[in-house]
Amino acid sequence: MTDKQALRAELRQLRAKHDASISPNLRALLFNRPPTAMLELVPQGAVVSVYHPIPGEASPLSYARWFAEQGHPVALPWFAQRGAAMAFKLWDNPFDESALVPDPYGAMQPPFDAPEARVDVAIVPLLGFTLTGQRLGQGGGHYDRLLEAQPDLVAIGLAWDCQLVDALPIEPHDRPLRAVVTPTRFYGPF
Repeated sequence: MTDKQALRAELRQLRAKHDASISPNLRALLFNRPPTAMLELVPQGAVVSVYHPIPGEASPLSYARWFAEQGHPVALPWFAQRGAAMAFKLWDNPFDESALVPDPYGAMQPPFDAPEARVDVAIVPLLGFTLTGQRLGQGGGHYDRLLEAQPDLVAIGLAWDCQLVDALPIEPHDRPLRAVVTPTRFYGPF
């Protein structure tokens, strides 16, 4: 097992344990509205992508609704199949999840016929992050490839406070985030 694989396993357990400890009443208050410091990184009219959380991940779904109310087009990652390149499709109504379908990895995504989108701001999931904006993801490299293809894309991580780590094993293809939002802090911009 590589260092990254072992670290991912450890951080998944830590994230799941933390997520399970949050009461439903407290959960309802978390990540309701993007903080002002984050909004300063979002251009007027920007297409904003969020992710549909899998168990344990901090949820950006309230942010999706907030951005939609502010007139921003909202998108979700979309995969044709496991191992395919990540694309984005518009989520026309973040207040209604009934039109979403399962993606190959267990999250929800727009249906095949939803319009494609080029995103300007991506709110991204993560397993761990550092004070310099480095991110450890699930290991598929989807967001690293996106950031390499769109260097001006504003990538903002969403995380639990327990996901902050002192250092991560960084490789040449790893791309830093512009900021990270937790329930108690805003880190960045980096």
